[in-house]
Amino acid sequence: MPGENLSRDEARERAELLSVDGYEVELDLRSAVGDSTEAVRTFRSVTTIRFRRTGSGDATFVDLIAPSVSAVTLNGRALDPAVVFDGARIAIDGLADENVLVVDAQCAYSRTGEGMHRFVDPEDGEVYLYTQYEPADARRVYANFEQPDLKAPYRFAVTAPEAWTVWSNGEGERGADGVWRFAETAPISTYITCVVAGPYHYVTDSYRRGELTIPLGAMCRKSLAKYFDADDIFLITKQGFDFFHDNFDYPYPFGKYDQAFVPEYNLGAMENPGMVTFREEYIYRGKVTQAAYESRANVIFHEMAHMWFGDLVTMVWWDDLWLKESFADFMGSFGIAEATRFTNSWVTFANNRKAWAYRADQLPSTHPITADIRDLEDAKLNFDGITYAKGASVLKQLVAYAGRDAFLEGARRYFKRHAYGNTRLNDLLTILEETSNRDMKAWAKSWLQTSGVNTLAPAVTYDAEGRITELAVVQEGAELRPHRAAVGLYRLSTDGELVRYARVETDIVGARTVVEGLAGEEKPDLVLVNDDDLTYCKVRFDENSLATLRGHLGDITDPLARALCWSALWNLTRDGLMPARDFVAVALAFAGRETDIGVLQMVHAWTKSAVTLYAAPEWREEGGRLLAEGGLRELRLAEPGSEHQLTWARFFAAAASSDADFQLLEGLLDGTAKVDGLDVDQELRWALLSPLASHGRADEGRIGEELARDDTATGKRHQVRLLASRPSAEVKAQAWAQVVESDALSNALVEAVIAGFVQPSQRELIAPYTERYFAAIERLWDERSIQIGIDVVRGLYPGLQDNEETLAATDAWLAEHADAAPALRRLVLESRDDLARVLRGQACDRLAG
Repeated sequence: MPGENLSRDEARERAELLSVDGYEVELDLRSAVGDSTEAVRTFRSVTTIRFRRTGSGDATFVDLIAPSVSAVTLNGRALDPAVVFDGARIAIDGLADENVLVVDAQCAYSRTGEGMHRFVDPEDGEVYLYTQYEPADARRVYANFEQPDLKAPYRFAVTAPEAWTVWSNGEGERGADGVWRFAETAPISTYITCVVAGPYHYVTDSYRRGELTIPLGAMCRKSLAKYFDADDIFLITKQGFDFFHDNFDYPYPFGKYDQAFVPEYNLGAMENPGMVTFREEYIYRGKVTQAAYESRANVIFHEMAHMWFGDLVTMVWWDDLWLKESFADFMGSFGIAEATRFTNSWVTFANNRKAWAYRADQLPSTHPITADIRDLEDAKLNFDGITYAKGASVLKQLVAYAGRDAFLEGARRYFKRHAYGNTRLNDLLTILEETSNRDMKAWAKSWLQTSGVNTLAPAVTYDAEGRITELAVVQEGAELRPHRAAVGLYRLSTDGELVRYARVETDIVGARTVVEGLAGEEKPDLVLVNDDDLTYCKVRFDENSLATLRGHLGDITDPLARALCWSALWNLTRDGLMPARDFVAVALAFAGRETDIGVLQMVHAWTKSAVTLYAAPEWREEGGRLLAEGGLRELRLAEPGSEHQLTWARFFAAAASSDADFQLLEGLLDGTAKVDGLDVDQELRWALLSPLASHGRADEGRIGEELARDDTATGKRHQVRLLASRPSAEVKAQAWAQVVESDALSNALVEAVIAGFVQPSQRELIAPYTERYFAAIERLWDERSIQIGIDVVRGLYPGLQDNEETLAATDAWLAEHADAAPALRRLVLESRDDLARVLRGQACDRLAG
């Protein structure tokens, strides 16, 4: 047997053999508290599975990853665990037409965010549990058939410490015997079942719509209760239910709706029906910008959309992961733009989410939105920018192509036709053809079944008087796709604003499309292809438009158009077509005028990457100085107490590089320096202390003093990160050992150590670890959980050693490890591609020097 992996072929064969009538899962979680002498702390899990044989054959297997199995009984016949259990699967044979399997196991609590995660709050010593399963970690908690198309109803019963409360997908209560019993669920997949248990702070509300009442709950650790803004979470939740009920015409089907904000979470959130889990970083301990609240609202809507796209109707296998994730990602921005205070969410989408998609779609591992998922390791890595952000972008294009009404009517029919079932691509396309009268198969072939991103560029000719004689859109790419797009013409007004004066929406087909309706217009200062961001593409500019942006980007009045131009300039920089120092110059000239805080934060991130990665190494010091000077200038100019001031404070801290910069940061921390209106709260204190640690101006004692001010789980993560960031060979050796040579740290602390270890200002210090990285990664991949493996392989790749020698070392590893796990090779290939892109960008920038 192939260990913990599961192939698509095995899942298909099992689905042809059997169907599942139901699960009864009993968990005893009392071992989560108190002292334990076990090397691995475990809990008892007893699972009863009732299933029928529907195909030929009398043998199959059940998935379970556990330290030990006490008993296995099939139809009253005892099986020897030592014979049938191999650590990942239980082999069963002699199946009858109707079967009852009982598995009594000792399962392990997790410290890596997979399965049943156990967390001890350092602030008060309380223990908290939650589960996280996607794509296939329910088998770490109970025995099951771990694949999405074998749906079944579940009954959970949980014994927990007396002071705890327990939640699951359905309504539950504690019985007289102390056992929490939960109502049977609707038929759902294994990966969206859920248990949350512990002394959580819990707040309730309800949503009402006609005769429908949905009990609402929201929870977090007790030590975070003072920061918990449950009222705003409930407000967004109710607005979400209004939006989805208005547009989906299918009442929420899973009873109650709890939302748990949990510690050390690997994901942003997870759509367990009736019990959604979120990373607790969405509870804000200090002042944050509206972009942070918008991000949280988007995630709330995203997970709620999954109640229909993914939970009610689920893909057959992970090939069609887009059927849930792309739709939820699209609905997040679509919904909050129409139903909440975040009416500019499409600006954030264009500038932020699409950047993720553009990067992923240019990697050697890019894939069609409907991917070829051979096994679970493939599935884990396909929760990526293609499946989420490109998929959502393509759905936005679909709405423009088919029409909003046809799209939403298609969704309504899809839910009613396939409720509680499993679907493939053609099931949705058939319905969309009904509602749109469009050839959806041809559309899907171009957009869903091919990979890569197109570039769209204007080609304009003028007459002697400067009027347009022809404007065409030139498309490049391996697959020339049909685009429904808008072309906007902008010019500088007498008061210096760059405003749109003409717009045409058109179908772009093939390599060159003449845009009708713009001939005769006066010469524009800016031609913006994909105005209003209707399609998915990289935008290029003609020379006149690019010159206009260099001098007037901040004068564009429309925030979406401005965001599209920022994104296009960054793509030019990443593609080695615009020198990094030129992007920095534009950013320093106009970022201070950016009104959209989310766009500003993205521009800050790109600008720092431009200097630390894409700029020629000999210009880095000068570029860093310019960033720090520009950041401080804008910090002092920002409105006191504003979110822009806070954003510029964080940017300045990240860019600080001189003695004067560090002295100001030290003064802000000890109170001897002030910036009018800037509230230096605890989260900002950590941000100000970070560069002091990485530049050797804050030692272990000083970092410890800050932890004493903030002796919390969040404070501990900051402390661990800062300790690993200090510029010392001894420190780096210790950090490396903590992550690579030991598995003692939790997932959150592994992430913190990696973030501290990798510092752009310490390239020479960490150079010796390049060889050690390539020597260690295959062993790490085999020994650690897949999530920790991903974090380490991506996070410790020696990309800061930006030279041809590192590329050669990467190529040598790939050549010598042709038989390594495909998922591991994919991670290394992606990192190599990022490095090669960086080197091309540096070459471009060097020519500008």
